[in-house]
Amino acid sequence: MQLVLTNATVVLPDGPLFATVVANDGCIAEVQPGRSFVPGAVDLDGDHLVAGLVDLHTDNLERQVQPRLNARWPSRAALVAHDAQCVAAGVTTVFDALCVGDAGFNDDRPRTCAEGVADLDALEPAGLLKAAHFLHLRCELPASDVLDQLDRLIGHRLLRMASLMDHTPGLGQFSDLDRYRAMRQSDGETPDYVERRIGALQAQRSAHRASNRRGILQRFAGRTVTLASHDDADADDVAENAADGITVSEFPVTIGAALAARAARMGVIAGAPNLVRGGSHSGNVSVAALLEGGLVDVLASDYVPVSMLHAAFMASRQSGLDLARALDLVSAGPASMAGLTDRGRIAPGLRADLVRVRLLGDLPVVREVWVGGARAA
Repeated sequence: MQLVLTNATVVLPDGPLFATVVANDGCIAEVQPGRSFVPGAVDLDGDHLVAGLVDLHTDNLERQVQPRLNARWPSRAALVAHDAQCVAAGVTTVFDALCVGDAGFNDDRPRTCAEGVADLDALEPAGLLKAAHFLHLRCELPASDVLDQLDRLIGHRLLRMASLMDHTPGLGQFSDLDRYRAMRQSDGETPDYVERRIGALQAQRSAHRASNRRGILQRFAGRTVTLASHDDADADDVAENAADGITVSEFPVTIGAALAARAARMGVIAGAPNLVRGGSHSGNVSVAALLEGGLVDVLASDYVPVSMLHAAFMASRQSGLDLARALDLVSAGPASMAGLTDRGRIAPGLRADLVRVRLLGDLPVVREVWVGGARAA
């Protein structure tokens, strides 16, 4: 099957080019300067044509499973909705970030993980998902059940990435305990209950973190899975992770941690919503500051799929990056980080994962999406 997209502003590594992209049987065959008049060519009316986005970390499935507090949605329907939202945002490759181990935030998270994997196993082989999906396992170091859950998933065919997390109050993302208390109380928890939970979670960390960390690293040794740390707070965190062979620092919470990660030659993932919103929702370092320092390799959606494309265009306007380099943060960069050599750029031989974008002022709007050369949105 042939796809011809013409009259497009194609974003290539060397910059935008008025061109035509031809794809055969799901792969890009050629990029030709100028316009094509072959029958069946799709006229993009001068819109940007960019490589499909690759999202290495999205919690969006959890938000579809639980759209409101105490309101759980059927899991398979939630996955279909999540998949559609991602593709509509231009994300053609999705790493579903599922929580392994009960970190004391939501007792249903282990259920969400188990059901999510089962739903992927049912829907993906049947061709009922629009995007390409992989697994990113978020391993909670202090959780007493993390190793048992990981053992059930570590051999999964879609597993390509894992992160080592520690969401204990008083550390990382939740280093500000007053902010943490306010967050929990806003969910309806009483002050006394919050204090008991803080104490219990800190005790759980003391009991399990060290042994779980060793066990997780042993299980991933020799596997082709990209390992990331999460919420690194300082150079000591980064040094421990680098020494253990972890190659990615995901969402460092301070400039110092990002600088240390760069010095250790670790890749750095930052949150696209942080840039779009103008800062962190939890009081951590701004992504704008990280970009200014040249300390971001990849932008991930974290919890808002539409944030990725928006953030890339913002980075181009605000951080001195040319558009091609800014878009690499959401396409070629994450593809390379995850070892996916067949996507992330518009070039002959690669997958025809393509996104048509029109700018409304400064807002990039997705108009059409092709996954493997087939229209998906």
